[in-house]
Amino acid sequence: MKTVALDITRTGWVTTFQDLGRRDTERRGVPTGGAADQHSAAVANLLVGNPRGATLIENMGGEPALVPDSDVLLAVTGAPAEVTVGGTPVSSWSPLVVPAGHEVRVRGDVNRGTRNYLAVNGALTAETLLGSAAPDARMGFEQVVARGSRVLLETEFRGFTGRLFEPPLFRLPVPVPRFENGPWDIDVVACHGIHTIAGIREVIGDSTYVVTPRSNHVGLRLDGPVLHPDSDTEIVSHGVPVGALQIPHADELIVLGRYRSLTAGYPIVGVASRTSLPLLGQAGPGQELRFRWTDRETSLRRFARREAEVRTLEHAVAEAFGALGLSAPLPRTN
Repeated sequence: MKTVALDITRTGWVTTFQDLGRRDTERRGVPTGGAADQHSAAVANLLVGNPRGATLIENMGGEPALVPDSDVLLAVTGAPAEVTVGGTPVSSWSPLVVPAGHEVRVRGDVNRGTRNYLAVNGALTAETLLGSAAPDARMGFEQVVARGSRVLLETEFRGFTGRLFEPPLFRLPVPVPRFENGPWDIDVVACHGIHTIAGIREVIGDSTYVVTPRSNHVGLRLDGPVLHPDSDTEIVSHGVPVGALQIPHADELIVLGRYRSLTAGYPIVGVASRTSLPLLGQAGPGQELRFRWTDRETSLRRFARREAEVRTLEHAVAEAFGALGLSAPLPRTN
């Protein structure tokens, strides 16, 4: 094991430490939080041989960059981006050997997604709250990665025993999501028996919504047509899942994210499918969304297929690394 320093030479609009969030904390009133795009974060870690939930860097907008003082194995995922190492273009969604002293720079396209994830083989040194490095500004745990700071990494990576390959290192079955131009289609499962608003499914299914600048990590606020309950009967406060479609008193639709409040008193008319949540995590101001109603069984089948793709990648990475002969075993700690 060796310690590597990653010098942060540039940051984006918001650059933080991140992981997949907290476990078993919602029963204590603390949201799970974690990466807005859980799929991209998990795949980034798998591509460098880390556990899915290892700490990595999440960036929103701008042009983050870092320089390692020793060779590292690194991957960048998330929204479409131009990635360079020492000024040379390289592939995203692929493992990369970054030589010591070479700057890694990521220039994302905010018109096709807002977040990128940068994972490095090993364990990044970051503070934790309730077992997770995920930030929670409301609890004073911001986890901001600042320009000029030095991030320490504990890693066993010392290069490959054989000849280094030019990027891409491997031909891997990477499940890369599609970031289409124009409206993004979001699958939604209806909430039967919770809140009934006559005609709401037709209105939502036939409309296009636009993400507004008032959106944040708690939820996406969408401009578009909505309907309100016929009566002003008070709704008893109830639990709300990640991805819930909520209609507040204002004429807007809110899709709740991983940092939402755990209870609410507004109508919930549907829940975004688990396969659509990563795409919602990439939606920024101005992005158009369309909602497609689906049933629970179809939603579960689609998620199972996506999970199978990620597991296939996990096994392929382990086999590829073993075939090339890493000089030391990949770390398996969280």
